[in-house]
Amino acid sequence: MKIQDLLFVLVFILVFWQRNAKLAAIIGLFCLVLAAFLFKIWIFFTAERLVAYSAAFFLYSIIKQIYENRY
Repeated sequence: MKIQDLLFVLVFILVFWQRNAKLAAIIGLFCLVLAAFLFKIWIFFTAERLVAYSAAFFLYSIIKQIYENRY
């Protein structure tokens, strides 16, 4: 595991612990913006990881919102 993976796990655990879907979506958008910048300067490996991390945050946000609306 790289440092960026450990940082992602730490941030994801903190967001999961707070149970905040809006914060997860905001962090997902931030990851996408940062990934776009990294793609522009040809740092592909980290940018690809950031896109995957943003997908994880968006997925958590969607699942959390669906769960809150159902129950």
